[in-house]
Amino acid sequence: MKTGVKLRKQEAKIKEAMKGFTDEFFRWMLKSHLNQYDFLTGHTALFESQIEVHMAPYAEQIALLTTITGVEKLVAWTLIAEMGVDMSVFPTAAHCACWAGLAPGTHESDGKQMTGRTKRGNRTLRRILTQSAWGNTRCKHGYLKAFFLRIRARSGWSKAIIATAHKILIIAYGILKNKLPYQDLGDDYYDRLNPDRTIRRMRTRMAKLGYEVTFTPIPEPTIQTT
Repeated sequence: MKTGVKLRKQEAKIKEAMKGFTDEFFRWMLKSHLNQYDFLTGHTALFESQIEVHMAPYAEQIALLTTITGVEKLVAWTLIAEMGVDMSVFPTAAHCACWAGLAPGTHESDGKQMTGRTKRGNRTLRRILTQSAWGNTRCKHGYLKAFFLRIRARSGWSKAIIATAHKILIIAYGILKNKLPYQDLGDDYYDRLNPDRTIRRMRTRMAKLGYEVTFTPIPEPTIQTT
């Protein structure tokens, strides 16, 4: 469905690209592909309409889940279909993540972690959550984007995607358990979490560019009383 929407937005460009010499066989092939596309998109819409009917009793949970950045209706449907809405079946969020196959492995030797591989779990849930994580990489702002960038800087893309998918699952677990909407912590959350470390990092970056910078805290505004 998303691909179809993107193609429709670029209809003028596609028409322009199609100008040129086309023989009868080429036109037949195009018509065949168009018929197949219309058939598949029509059936996709039909299935989604049926799913929406069956998901109607969970409208409240779906509305709460879609407050998470990168979690659209289809993702919320999948979370409910695979996990249910009663989180008491999982003792903790960590148990839920382990069941989904999004908990990092714990193979250690002499206290040193040797691998960060995830365990096998629910493939459907893992697939939809990694897609949601990829969606967050395209967001301009937000806590989950900041979380992804933080993990990517030290562990690479693939591990950052899995870590973000894991984070989304933990958030979804908390939402379904507490019945409260998602509250984004902001893309500056980690800067605010440890401001001294942030200042040291910024000072180091400026020094590499050949600048010596002194940071002075901004004084708190005074409140005048009458």
